[in-house]
Amino acid sequence: MPTWPRRTFLAASAASALTLATEGTASALTAGSSAQPAAAADDFAALRRRWLDLALGTGFDPGAEPYASRLAETGEQALALLAEMKPTGDSLFPGYPFDPPSGITQSYQRLGTMALGYVQPGTGCTGDARLLDAVTAGLAHVHERVYHSGTEPYGNWWEWQIGSPRLLLDIVAMLHDEIDEAVRAEYLAAVDHFLPESVFDDYTGTSTGANRVDFCRVYAVRGVLGEAPEKIALASASLSPVFPYVTEGDGLYADGSFVQHTWVAYSGTYGYVLLDGLGRLFTLLDGTSWEVTDPARQIILDSVENAYAPLLHDGLMMDSVSGRAISRGVLKQDTKGIRQSDHTRGHQLIAAVALLGGGASEAERRRWNAMVRGWIERDTELPVLTDPQFDVADLARLHAVAEEEGGSTAPEPVGHRLFPAMARAVHRRPGWCANLSMASDRIAYYEAGNGENPRGWHTGAGMLYWWSEPRTLGQYTDDFWPTVDWYRLPGTTVSTKRLPDNAGGEWGEPKPDARWAGGATDGEYAAAGQHVRGLESTLTARKSWFFLDDAVVCLGAGIGCEDGTEVETVFDNRNLGEGGTAELTVDGARFPPAPGRTRTVRHAGWAHLAGHGGWIWPERTALRLKCEDRSGAWSDINEGSVTDRLTRRYLTLWTSHGTDPEDAGYVYLLMPGADAHRVAARAAHRRWLTVDANSGEQQAVTVGSLGLSAVNFWRAGRAGSLTSGAPSSVLVRRTGRTARLHVSEPPRTGEPFELTWHRNVREVLSADEGIEVLGTSRGGGGLRLRVSPGTDGATLSCTVLLR
Repeated sequence: MPTWPRRTFLAASAASALTLATEGTASALTAGSSAQPAAAADDFAALRRRWLDLALGTGFDPGAEPYASRLAETGEQALALLAEMKPTGDSLFPGYPFDPPSGITQSYQRLGTMALGYVQPGTGCTGDARLLDAVTAGLAHVHERVYHSGTEPYGNWWEWQIGSPRLLLDIVAMLHDEIDEAVRAEYLAAVDHFLPESVFDDYTGTSTGANRVDFCRVYAVRGVLGEAPEKIALASASLSPVFPYVTEGDGLYADGSFVQHTWVAYSGTYGYVLLDGLGRLFTLLDGTSWEVTDPARQIILDSVENAYAPLLHDGLMMDSVSGRAISRGVLKQDTKGIRQSDHTRGHQLIAAVALLGGGASEAERRRWNAMVRGWIERDTELPVLTDPQFDVADLARLHAVAEEEGGSTAPEPVGHRLFPAMARAVHRRPGWCANLSMASDRIAYYEAGNGENPRGWHTGAGMLYWWSEPRTLGQYTDDFWPTVDWYRLPGTTVSTKRLPDNAGGEWGEPKPDARWAGGATDGEYAAAGQHVRGLESTLTARKSWFFLDDAVVCLGAGIGCEDGTEVETVFDNRNLGEGGTAELTVDGARFPPAPGRTRTVRHAGWAHLAGHGGWIWPERTALRLKCEDRSGAWSDINEGSVTDRLTRRYLTLWTSHGTDPEDAGYVYLLMPGADAHRVAARAAHRRWLTVDANSGEQQAVTVGSLGLSAVNFWRAGRAGSLTSGAPSSVLVRRTGRTARLHVSEPPRTGEPFELTWHRNVREVLSADEGIEVLGTSRGGGGLRLRVSPGTDGATLSCTVLLR
């Protein structure tokens, strides 16, 4: 990410800087006012009130729970910060110097908490003059020392253009009538200086996606506070580039993917910021001269169900789409000491959906509220309605949805969602859910930056997350990331070569030199695959996942390496919690998982972990087992997090392919939530699965009981009953006398190719655009199709009647 060069604060006096800022604001207001709709002072006052309603909440009783305790907590924090505040030449609060600029943002955040204690009812210090005096003095101090138009920004651009101005403007909104008009103008001029209108000139660089929404949010609120209609109009109009689907870079894709920082799957954090910010702006401007009327805004409303809901599971947001945020844990700067996790990120998204519902159609709102109630009901790991991260505004909105009279509750859907543009897949079945994270030359292995997530090296190397019944919702929540072995992430095949922190570079730079990542799906089952190339390693592998009814069939082939180190495939790495226990059974023999030495079962056929699920190796494997207590701190993987040491117990199952293997492979089934009897029975059913191919050319399976055949063609060729003229992914489902073929081209070249199903077909009933029928007869070689796939990795389908 870009940064401004580090500079010394300008030596100009605060008085001259304030004069320049005030003059700049006055000229801007005069220059733009004639071309925009006039707005009376009362209209701006109404918009200020509307913005504060969004931030402070409405329709709640401050004396009732959960609001009373939350407000009292705000008051306690406000008074503690009042005692802590000690202005010096280079800081406002001890430990938060203005250099780096994160100290500026943190100063405004603390002043914001103090302002909340002053303005909100029920805090125990509502209207306390000491808080008002301290906040106004603190604002003046930060302004005079650093955040004014005489300062040249240094360090991380985000602090100057988003982090600090958002907080500053919210404080000014809360204390609007308590701050002198001339002083308000000076603060607004500082915002204009650090976030000039030129950021909207082009939809490039940092002014895209969620960042663009944040810029617009800053400008809209700045316009309201400064009664500057041209600023509000600019904010409203500048949202339009965010709405359309993109085909590369940052933004929302038609397949539901959300990408930020060009190469990083980011639905869970930046996607949330975008959705939340748009929800607030749509509500703020609704019914005004600046209402967001672009028809493309419907894309954002559609994204709730198309892009975000598929990645929310029982209240948690899957870590595979949260980038470097997975490393945050408890941040030192968090005055509440709240632990961030997949559940807290999921709850933020849930709150954003509830907020956005205010601007949706009645039908959309009903569907969304039903989903929200379902997530609230099913999240037993961290109850949504008592999540300590929420302020009373979010709590009030969520309680209103939860208590809506006559409202239904939506269950988790059953089906498969493939996200080709961000190389992710989500598979849902009754009682369990799985999430696959891949990488390619279009999507990064991982993202590091700002001292965050320096060891996420293999999170894009086919990491397979899964949750099952009985509830395992805390599997990645319970301090998984600071304590897990980063070289043994579930589902991955990796070289054990030691890597430095931030290997490959920061901000999504590390990407494999490999095109093939994606798959084909019928919306229920799927074939997915990844050509894995190791990060700063010679490792190469072809990995496939066939997502089925009660299992995921996992194949690996062409595994090779010349690093001089062992190569391992990690079947799983289950977090058993602090001192946790669970009964492990391997081929009927019990292996109590107590910390100790590594054990090897030379010809393992199946294993089961009570309360989790099981694994099957149809060709048997040399299974290695290790139970260990692992310790770590969030600060090990995030410079801004607390240093408290944590210990969690892990059970790891893996196999070694040896040092520098050549053309190694594996076959196994994962059965989430299955009991030991079902796992053993499936292992004994030798005909349930047929592996038609498992090589560096093709990987293919047939499951007769499901009427399914699937192939990942790494190269053109034949596997089972299918022949493809190009690298592709094919899934065939047969039901009675009909069959449906689903095909995609994961390398996304867009080049047409021929696909043949060596089966006699009576008639083609339907075919998607992009599929041309060349022949159906046995004499002509079976069903022959010409596939023109496009370049988006989407699945095309064809339905046929069999003879």
